[in-house]
Amino acid sequence: MLRNREVTRALIVSLALAAACALVTATCCGSETLPWVLLAGAAATVPWLALTRQRYRALARLSRNIDAVLHGDRALDLGSMNEGELAILQSELGKMVSRLNLTAEELAREKQMLADALADISHQIKTPLTSLSITTELVRKSLAARGNCSDEVERLRRIEELQLRVENLVSALLRLARLDAGALSLAHDPVDVAGMVHDAAQPLAIAFDIADISLVVDVDEGCSFIGDRAWTAEALENILKNCMEHTPAGGTVTVEAHEDALACRIRVTDTGPGIADADLPHVFERFYRGGRGADEEQGSKVNPSGVGIGLSLAQGLITAQDGTIAASNARDASGAIIGARFDIAFFKAIV
Repeated sequence: MLRNREVTRALIVSLALAAACALVTATCCGSETLPWVLLAGAAATVPWLALTRQRYRALARLSRNIDAVLHGDRALDLGSMNEGELAILQSELGKMVSRLNLTAEELAREKQMLADALADISHQIKTPLTSLSITTELVRKSLAARGNCSDEVERLRRIEELQLRVENLVSALLRLARLDAGALSLAHDPVDVAGMVHDAAQPLAIAFDIADISLVVDVDEGCSFIGDRAWTAEALENILKNCMEHTPAGGTVTVEAHEDALACRIRVTDTGPGIADADLPHVFERFYRGGRGADEEQGSKVNPSGVGIGLSLAQGLITAQDGTIAASNARDASGAIIGARFDIAFFKAIV
């Protein structure tokens, strides 16, 4: 209580006034009255201190109750309410907590309803797509049995490619919707970065070979962070796919990771033409597609099937784990742009 400057000042002023009154009384009535006047001043100060201490205890109790609410308690203790301005404050806080609880419950119900609706939508969409996939496979076998149907087979292959694009687009949109709704359940476990990078790169191995692009992985031993391995691998896969699609044949995509006292840092770079200055502020925007790289004369390769979802989804998945991601242009020693660079950081909790 005495650490409060206002209380200390008030106590000093009270004692100073008591001393001044004692001196005046001693001057007027004699020095024999001085001890009695000082005693009376001190006695007058004691009830004030007791009342102040009682109010501080009430404020401390109210502070503990508010702290409990902030840490998940859904009720504010109103059992010790009395008359006075503190009781009014406590009553208003109770009303606020009750209202916040109702709002939180409504949001939880809406999120659950949205999650259920997304699950239904996913099921309803995937069912006809699965049937279409089976049908195209049967048609392929029928054409193969007939022979000499190269044109039909090529058309069928094109249909299958479009079908795969639709499936991937639907899956990505559903994941984005779940992420926006807060219905995506993310784990909070230790993640081995080397294993996570392997999970992200494995689905793209054939695509890297076909595109004649090398994938280089340089991860420090024991590098890890607290998060969700599967969803982080999903985010990294989208970044690797984006880098691959914008790197010319014979190029390289590099994944580096190291851990320091503050964070686990993952860097992805490619040897493409880089990101145009006009596109840099927008690379993580949903459905945004930059037209060319930083150097149009190098013939930047833009994926015609991309719709601008991958990097947005990657950013959402990383920030949902309290991580950060930034995009920039990689440069060589002379300062020339040699490709895009994505920096990811998962910060450690400071105890």
